[in-house]
Amino acid sequence: MKGCGPMSLESLKVQIIQKAWTDPEFKAKLMADPRSALQASFGITLPAEIEILPVEETLSRYYLVIPPNPAELERPDGSDAPEYVWS
Repeated sequence: MKGCGPMSLESLKVQIIQKAWTDPEFKAKLMADPRSALQASFGITLPAEIEILPVEETLSRYYLVIPPNPAELERPDGSDAPEYVWS
């Protein structure tokens, strides 16, 4: 992911969430067009083949995210280690 620099995945997620909590305009843009919201606010350019789907939990609605199974991932160089979008 271009523009992310040395920032860790967890640090980036925290920053995005905090900005969404404190900046209603950013949150609305993030929900409607996450690609441009991340570019404008964090300088992050997602590759065209990457789709990002923001969802908002509530007190009565939770999301369980199932990550890709590492056993089913294949890196372009043929190694077994998974390659994640945000890292």
